[in-house]
Amino acid sequence: MSLLREHYHKQRQSENVRSGIEGSSTQCECGATLRLSCLTTEEERTIAEQHEELDAQILEHYGEGLERDRLLRGGAGRLEYLRTRELLARYLPPPPATVLDVGGGAGVYALPLAREGYWVNLIDPVPLHVDQARKASALQRDAPLASAEVGDARRLAWDDDSAEAVLLLGPLYHLSSREERLRALREAYRIVRPGGVLAAAAISRFASTYDGLLRGFLIDPRFEEIVERDVREGQHRNPSGRAEWFTSAYFHLPEEVEEEVGEAGFEVEALVGIEGPGWVLADLDHWLEDSARRSSLLEAIRRVEKEPSLLGASAHILVVGRRS
Repeated sequence: MSLLREHYHKQRQSENVRSGIEGSSTQCECGATLRLSCLTTEEERTIAEQHEELDAQILEHYGEGLERDRLLRGGAGRLEYLRTRELLARYLPPPPATVLDVGGGAGVYALPLAREGYWVNLIDPVPLHVDQARKASALQRDAPLASAEVGDARRLAWDDDSAEAVLLLGPLYHLSSREERLRALREAYRIVRPGGVLAAAAISRFASTYDGLLRGFLIDPRFEEIVERDVREGQHRNPSGRAEWFTSAYFHLPEEVEEEVGEAGFEVEALVGIEGPGWVLADLDHWLEDSARRSSLLEAIRRVEKEPSLLGASAHILVVGRRS
């Protein structure tokens, strides 16, 4: 049994685990507080090195630390955040369910879910993100994360049938091969309990086309070359290194991500455009800052969120699956 799996096993056996969710300082047999990692930085680094290396460009991109605030600054990121929170509230089981947030970054979704009473365990391959999540968790003394660990979506150190919900709100677009994406999805299927939920996000095949038009990037021949490959095969590569042109990723067709989730064993319950057509508004911040306009915008997106002909126009697509 691996150290991470053993630690989780001890957590679940502890008679004080449930009180730990409520904010006490329950400890693992190894002496670590259950909400935080019982691994040293060196042990986490060793685990990361044993996994297949993620693309160096991806790690470099996220190692800059920009992801923590991207969804909260405004614009399209803010709309993505608001809509994702809305959809999670709609599809997740009620608290206190165990949620595994795989690829959870610095905790932008994990932390508010913990405040709502969920037993949230965050896993991310970027040590900086895990460190940021732990620090933010420590500030939520009454509702901290259950754990925050370095890990790989394709090899999760969790027991079978051990969570009511698994979130994959990033891994699917950073695993460029279909085989690797299916590995991550099958890991989620293994871990989620019968009747449990998967919420997985994908980037639309056409997101860079819209973004390039909206922000003027397509004027640059280098970006046009990137977009041409995106549309042709879904493989997004950014040799320029410009952070605003994103990093190595896979951009899905809507029906493609639905098929992958189904192939992993899940029954697909919903395929939803997260931002819908709203993210390309030139004055999006104005719509989001005014409460009446924001309500109108969100309602407009809801009306068309499942319309097949518009799914590809959304920057991100959410697929919800259930294990039977």
